[in-house]
Amino acid sequence: MKTNHSLVQEIKLSYSPAKFSYEAKKIQCSEDALKVLLPFYNQDTIACQEEFLLLLLNKANMPIGVIPISKGGVSCTVVDVKLVMSIALKSLASSIILSHNHPSGSTEPSEDDKKLTRKIKEACEVMDIKLLDHLIVTPDNRYRSFADMGEL
Repeated sequence: MKTNHSLVQEIKLSYSPAKFSYEAKKIQCSEDALKVLLPFYNQDTIACQEEFLLLLLNKANMPIGVIPISKGGVSCTVVDVKLVMSIALKSLASSIILSHNHPSGSTEPSEDDKKLTRKIKEACEVMDIKLLDHLIVTPDNRYRSFADMGEL
């Protein structure tokens, strides 16, 4: 019997060498995560366009990758929970850290930020992936950590 492979799409996972601006080390606190994530924000648009990044970590909390999830407008960006989880699963991440910027300069999470964090946390629990933190970054590199504020 001949199989027609053209009926099913092929899914590929690829890895590129890490481009961390410092020697990768274990993520032990929100400041460590910020050091990894900041170089991945577009400094030309951080003050005018929201961007959402995902930091993937192995079992030892070592960074295995950073991937941009979405770019939006001045005050929001759309994040698909299924996309976040599919990337975490395909990369075999043991834990993740979420991050997005607020062009306004405010580190205060919106209700939408809190709701999204809860949804991703619930999805992570089902998949046995730890959501370690969610960082809100400002154009002047100030930040707020959901974990540090006890909001996770």
